[in-house]
Amino acid sequence: MRYRSTRGDAARPRFCDILLEGLAPDGGLYVPEDYPQVDTATLARWRRIYHEQGYAELAFEILSLYIDDIPADDLRALLRRTYTAEVFGTGEIVPLRHLEDGLWLEALSNGPTLAFKDMAMQLLGQLFEYELARRGETLNILGATSGDTGSAAEYAMRGKRGIRVFMLSPHGRMSPFQQAQMYSLQDSNIHNIAIEGVFDDCQDIVKAVSADLDFKRRWRIGTVNSINWARLLAQVVYYFAGWIQATERDDERVSFAVPSGNFGNVCAGHVARMMGLPIAQLVVATNENDVLDEFFRTGVYRVRSSADTFETSSPSMDISKASNFERFVFDLLGRDAAQTRALFGEALARDGRFDLSAHPAFAHARERFGFVSGKSTHANRLATIADAWQRFGVMIDPHTADGVKVAREHQQPGVPMIVLETALPIKFAATIQEALGREPERPAKFAGIEALPKRVRVMPPEVERVKAYIETVCRAG
Repeated sequence: MRYRSTRGDAARPRFCDILLEGLAPDGGLYVPEDYPQVDTATLARWRRIYHEQGYAELAFEILSLYIDDIPADDLRALLRRTYTAEVFGTGEIVPLRHLEDGLWLEALSNGPTLAFKDMAMQLLGQLFEYELARRGETLNILGATSGDTGSAAEYAMRGKRGIRVFMLSPHGRMSPFQQAQMYSLQDSNIHNIAIEGVFDDCQDIVKAVSADLDFKRRWRIGTVNSINWARLLAQVVYYFAGWIQATERDDERVSFAVPSGNFGNVCAGHVARMMGLPIAQLVVATNENDVLDEFFRTGVYRVRSSADTFETSSPSMDISKASNFERFVFDLLGRDAAQTRALFGEALARDGRFDLSAHPAFAHARERFGFVSGKSTHANRLATIADAWQRFGVMIDPHTADGVKVAREHQQPGVPMIVLETALPIKFAATIQEALGREPERPAKFAGIEALPKRVRVMPPEVERVKAYIETVCRAG
């Protein structure tokens, strides 16, 4: 399997090269040259494998279609070490929970940091350590987080040989629990940097550092954000697992509703659908930062400024530049790298927006690719949290509530709708308290975490300041 850049770079690297590289040299995102295709016979076989051998073996079947430069036995061993009941709390790994007629929740938040990001990040830690040892190299991971990516990455990478993590987060914009999960870590290979701005400022810095090819290569900079194809690929697996649990026939369709900010989670669903998983709809659920909803309704993709990015009660979605959206638009435009480069490399830089409303491809967003969307507000999520608790005795976090609210607007008769759970409620205790008048349950291992000493540096949103700090740490060894 070879990979290509969404912006047309001529190189055709293999998986382990893009695992360590992140962004392509031309600023594009890596995608496979072709999506492997699966038929109903293959889906039937994967259904048996999941029920008889478990999630890790299903993951091997899917990931081995994309990874041919890691020996099969090694890849299978990495997956078996990653997806265990000890790490994820259940042998099913991602069990479905029935909420109401036709509506299901897929539990993705039982990992070490209580968020769906663990599903991919735990595997990335294994893959990075394996490949770096094989090459005898080290890696400095630079990432940006709006709340959950950071802790998931740091818990996956802490203590890993040959790896340092530099994680940027928006200063004061995450929940107290999210901040404590990251900033309380004292591991010498973990470095937290709070940027005086919003998530988009953090993400812009990561992209700017990655675009400086000399700096990137000199200091061995890699990424764990979903701009890294390996992370998105790991997420593809739970779409197949959710479909298996919700259906009995191998041609039966389901829909997925996905709380969306950076478009990585739902982009994994797009990949699964392109492979042949029978997905009827991919429902993009946004909060008040509704850049993606605006696009799927109007065809206009309009990036907001930092000042116009709202601080909401579903903070992990407070994003107005959806990095992974470029992968979908690349497919939407018939994999035309020149058009993709003109939109993401030129139009956004010049105008902060582009308009595909009159483009013939725009109708395909719904018709061919199954995308629909909707928006949820603070009042909506409070009402949805209260409804789920009062009617079903199920406590959901604010982001999952956004997903449930928008999912209900797009349900189709006879088609199961699966909402991807985002995090456990304890990560957003203030909003749960406001909605229900009670605190969510706290796992014992996180008792008193907010009171622990914190290790974090606060910096302005300046690329050169971040680069200087990385260089200082690396030189000190």
